[in-house]
Amino acid sequence: MFEQLGLIGCGLMGGSFALALKRGGLVKRVVGYSKSPSTTERARQMGVIDVEAPSALLAVSGADIVLLAVPVSATEATFKAIRHLITGNMLIMDVGSTKRDVVDAARRVLRDHIGSFVPAHPIAGKEVSGVEHADPDLYHGKQVILTPIERTQVTHLKRATDLWEAIGCQVTQMAPEAHDAAFAAVSHLPHLISFALMHAITNQPLGRDFLSLAGPGFRDFTRIAASDPKMWRDILIANKHELIEQAKIFQRSLANMLQAAENSDGEELERMINLASLSRANWRMGQKK
Repeated sequence: MFEQLGLIGCGLMGGSFALALKRGGLVKRVVGYSKSPSTTERARQMGVIDVEAPSALLAVSGADIVLLAVPVSATEATFKAIRHLITGNMLIMDVGSTKRDVVDAARRVLRDHIGSFVPAHPIAGKEVSGVEHADPDLYHGKQVILTPIERTQVTHLKRATDLWEAIGCQVTQMAPEAHDAAFAAVSHLPHLISFALMHAITNQPLGRDFLSLAGPGFRDFTRIAASDPKMWRDILIANKHELIEQAKIFQRSLANMLQAAENSDGEELERMINLASLSRANWRMGQKK
């Protein structure tokens, strides 16, 4: 049980976290702050938070747990805004989709208090954003990746693990660098490809006509293209180096398949498709090696 959650960012992710903790009886009070006062007010009206804070710093005041649910590009500025009230007993987490940049920002800003920070990435979300979509079940049954560093306090890491598990999550630990490499492959590149495909089709003279003929397969493949543009802009830039490496690997695979098609090499093309089909059929979300 925590006495007070300081919630910085009262949108979908932060709001859902607060609701999950409240429903589970894991926190007594939630003090929230968002850059937009209307968002903070709406969060209070919905019961997501109990008190509206006029600043990120005051949202942290008196808290024993703090969650940063802000765009990854705003992480360092947020740390700077709250660092004067951070204590060694305070558990601090984020929900960012990239981790190396977040950890680097924490090292630069938090310094002696970096041991209180447990970087976290819950593998959850929706194509819609905003506190009005906050859902206490958003994280239930989902994976959460924690990326502690050498200075992370063991007690805080355990508190973070226990808390995420208490709201129904499966917790895994990885190094920040390993996390970013993995998610460049399975999340960031797929989003980029989905965005690029929609961009390519809609910018053709007959693109609108093509889209009118699209079916369920296209709908499923491009679902993630409807994601929040600003959030994904920040993610793709923050993890650009790993993203580019994964894109090069993808380009080679795509080129090989196109070459087989151009050469009318049905045997090779079928072999590659079969490999992909079997891999997808045998894959289960969250499975371990």
